[in-house]
Amino acid sequence: MPLINEQARIIENECVGPRLYLMVLQAPRIAESIEPGQFVHVKIPGMADHILRRPFSVYATNPATKTIDILYQTVGYGTDFMTTLTADEGALSEVEVLGPVGRCWMPPEHTQRALLVGGGVGAAPLYMLAEQLVETRVHTDVILGAQTEQALVCRGRYEVLLSAGTTDQVAPLCSTDDGSFGRAGFATSLVAEALEAAGQAGKQYDYVAVCGPEPLMRAVADLCADAGVYCEVSMERRMACGIGACLSCVVETTEGKLRACVDGPIFEATKVVW
Repeated sequence: MPLINEQARIIENECVGPRLYLMVLQAPRIAESIEPGQFVHVKIPGMADHILRRPFSVYATNPATKTIDILYQTVGYGTDFMTTLTADEGALSEVEVLGPVGRCWMPPEHTQRALLVGGGVGAAPLYMLAEQLVETRVHTDVILGAQTEQALVCRGRYEVLLSAGTTDQVAPLCSTDDGSFGRAGFATSLVAEALEAAGQAGKQYDYVAVCGPEPLMRAVADLCADAGVYCEVSMERRMACGIGACLSCVVETTEGKLRACVDGPIFEATKVVW
């Protein structure tokens, strides 16, 4: 699909957790064409000294309002400046958005049981996939990890979604680094238990999708490889052009150096050279 360069109006830009913000953009053409796992490249207004766009995964879309949701974390000057953008009329009430960019999640055909694993803001790029799986009546389990309970900002949406699905798990299993909610520690222990329990019950997962910090994705990829379960990961890289020309977002794979922006960001886990 050709890339769309769309001037998007900011509908909302609110703090939803520790250093976490939810930006809602009215971008009708991108909203109707983006697939789960793809991202957008955003040109931020008012930053003349920083001309490069920023890549952001799309958390959710709303067909009725023709909007896309972006969950972002403040990590530097660019994202700090983004928090000052406003829905009020003015020069800082619109952003230029390029998308949809990249490959989407691709569950194997005839998938009946899926496990989605999101760490931190990595929970957001999995939400549209969860919607798709639930809608097609795939048994979908979700595991979310974060540093604290306050950082589990996607948990509520997943709870609502899973309660409408076919799964017995009506809420995501959660872990927090500080033990303030769910399992204390990393999400990998929950993933290992879920894979083992599914195998012992003769109901092994057909598909695992994971997004989050690279150590988490690598650990989950190893667990899936040991269990013989197909796994995909979403690789985050710094990007300059976002269209595959600059080679600044290379991922080492068993097929050579591939670009996260157009060859990814979704990769088969066994092909990533960690």
